[in-house]
Amino acid sequence: MRVAFLVAPEGVEQVELTEPWKAVGDAGGERHLISTASGRIQAFDHLDKADTFPVDRTVGEASVGDYDGLVLPGGVANPDQLRTDKDAVAFVSAFFDAGKPVAAICHAPWTLIEADQVRGRTLTSWPSLRTDIRNAGGTWVDEQVKVCTSAPSPLITSRKPDDLKAFCEAFITQFGG
Repeated sequence: MRVAFLVAPEGVEQVELTEPWKAVGDAGGERHLISTASGRIQAFDHLDKADTFPVDRTVGEASVGDYDGLVLPGGVANPDQLRTDKDAVAFVSAFFDAGKPVAAICHAPWTLIEADQVRGRTLTSWPSLRTDIRNAGGTWVDEQVKVCTSAPSPLITSRKPDDLKAFCEAFITQFGG
């Protein structure tokens, strides 16, 4: 199992990157950190700077065909930056177009909204995205983890860091791990 993790250069919630990253490794999977810029990304613990992590490939260098699934970690600033980057949005859309599973937690569904991938789907997120998801044609539910298989590409979503254990178990299953 090869998994892409797409994050902005700054603003990802560290635990929403590191726990899924560990879960993929524990399942024997290969992980690549993809970003809109090369170098290192700056993670955060809420509003405080945390660790930095090396980028494996930029979104322009990455190919959806190289991966079995995509993980979109949250943090407020992370998806807010990604949804304004046309290459990042196109990368996300390409996973759906290829019928590959996508997992998103917390504020990450903002990027899914920008990619027009929530219409007709049921998903969860950080509660403040509820109206955005509904306005984009999705159905929002307040559940620890939601696996939506109503379209060719499975979508796995969770609300917050407290849901990480269930989120990781669900996406590892959907990714074939």
